[in-house]
Amino acid sequence: MKRYWKYVKPYLYAFILGPILMITEVVGEVVLPALMAQIINVGAANHDIAYIIEMGGVMILTAFVMMGGGIGGAWFAAKASISFGADLRNDCFQKVQKFSFQNIDSFSTGSLVTRLTNDITQVQNLIMMGLRMMLRAPGMLIGAIIMAVAMNPGLARIFLVILPVMVVTIAVIMMTAFPRFTVMQKKLDRVNSNIQECLQNVRVIKSFVRGDYEEKRFFKSNGDLKESSLRAFKIVILQMPLVAFFMNVTTLAVVWLGGQEVLAGDMQVGNLTAFTTYIVQVLMSLMMLAMVFLQSSRAIASAKRINEILDTEIDLTDENASQKEKKVEQGSIEFRHVSFRYYKDSREKVLDDISLAIEPGQTVGIIGSTGCGKTTLVSMIPRLYDVDEGQVLVDGVDVREYSLNHLREGVGMVLQKNVLFSGTVEENLRWGDENASPEQVREAAQAAQADAFLSTFPEGYETFLGQGGVNVSGGQKQRLCIARALLKKPRILILDDSTSAVDTATEAKIRESFSTTLKGTTKLIIAQRITSVMEADLIVVMDEGKIVGQGSHEELLKSCEAYREICYSQMDREVSAS
Repeated sequence: MKRYWKYVKPYLYAFILGPILMITEVVGEVVLPALMAQIINVGAANHDIAYIIEMGGVMILTAFVMMGGGIGGAWFAAKASISFGADLRNDCFQKVQKFSFQNIDSFSTGSLVTRLTNDITQVQNLIMMGLRMMLRAPGMLIGAIIMAVAMNPGLARIFLVILPVMVVTIAVIMMTAFPRFTVMQKKLDRVNSNIQECLQNVRVIKSFVRGDYEEKRFFKSNGDLKESSLRAFKIVILQMPLVAFFMNVTTLAVVWLGGQEVLAGDMQVGNLTAFTTYIVQVLMSLMMLAMVFLQSSRAIASAKRINEILDTEIDLTDENASQKEKKVEQGSIEFRHVSFRYYKDSREKVLDDISLAIEPGQTVGIIGSTGCGKTTLVSMIPRLYDVDEGQVLVDGVDVREYSLNHLREGVGMVLQKNVLFSGTVEENLRWGDENASPEQVREAAQAAQADAFLSTFPEGYETFLGQGGVNVSGGQKQRLCIARALLKKPRILILDDSTSAVDTATEAKIRESFSTTLKGTTKLIIAQRITSVMEADLIVVMDEGKIVGQGSHEELLKSCEAYREICYSQMDREVSAS
């Protein structure tokens, strides 16, 4: 609970005032039956109209006070719970933003979405319900019992029988339901994951005519959720009928026994009416507590899942960095005997004893077979992953000694998977520099050969892009991503197969623009096409996580068999050697 105090403290007044104002409702509900009994016993029995009007006025005034307290209590309860949920959701989102790739891999995307939405909502609902009923239900329970005992101690002994039975019944239901709600939330994770995956890849699904398969997959996960939900709620639904049954049996017993006392002259009719009302209030308060316990079982299951996010230890931080104020200024890069595994218990290394030195301003091409570790290697530079062995140095300083913000500000990446966001073209480009002038935005687009096709759009740079940039082609998407990186003006630019969907003529123009727009910037170009890297200052050839050759195009043709095989497979031997 200490963890959640930070979300309570700013709204402590609401957490206090909500229950206090609800007490006014409790007092009114306990007092009203006694006033009604007086009207029946005195006013009606004696035909005293003035007394009836007087007591009726008191009841109306009490009702207005109850209404004010109820409205105020509900408002403060909503204020406290919604604010609590919003702050908790912010912290969870910030924590997820700090996750390393390895941290994220331990959760599915659908699960994270569920935890930040549905699970936090369950906790929020518990707080709202708790604040409204925390004092109201126990207060009504205690107040009604006291008033009932004061009216007729003998008849009130019925509580000694009914209360223990109801408490045990509710406890058994809650203990049985709790683990089932935990399973239900996991099934909800799977449904959300299926929906997200299907919507993100809808074009692939349609192109491969796999709609029927996806429907079956969703029907299965949705069916599992339905079954787990029914399994949880078929226990919970017993609660209300059982409570209603106990309430009706108790009321019948009170009316039967009380009626006999009225006939015997030992009890007044008004008192019997009030006593019956108090019995209903006692049982209703137990029902309220049962509802709170029910919501608690769901909220506790959700809170555990939220805690898993908050308790996750981020394995990639800059807390121990010794040069947090240092920025990337020159752009030199050095890999010293770098080795890396995605999974710590894996035998095979993704990178194995990599050593490579890159001078500031150099253009370096990295080429090799699919899965040889090219992307993983460059991901070490902005610390998307940390090395298992060895060092990665930027400007002669180990990347672990930089603050993550300063390091990543100095590195621009155009990822293999091009990602654009909902919004205008200009908003997407300004991710590189939100303060860039319109002229700078256009210059970056021109350098990336994007301005030409943007000028054909009716709304130009104000064209709205759908989620993921679905309304532009693959080549256009790549050029926009390159423009975004150029606008950042990084000291190190990494292009991870980022021109694969662009024709060779356009690609040549993009590379040519680098000489003017990126003077002094160190450029690392990962590519599958020899033409993309053959003019680089240094070409690095990788195979199975190792560097098997490095040098110029001509040097590698003579010294590296792997490079020759790639080169000859793509080009005529005469052209390759020229």
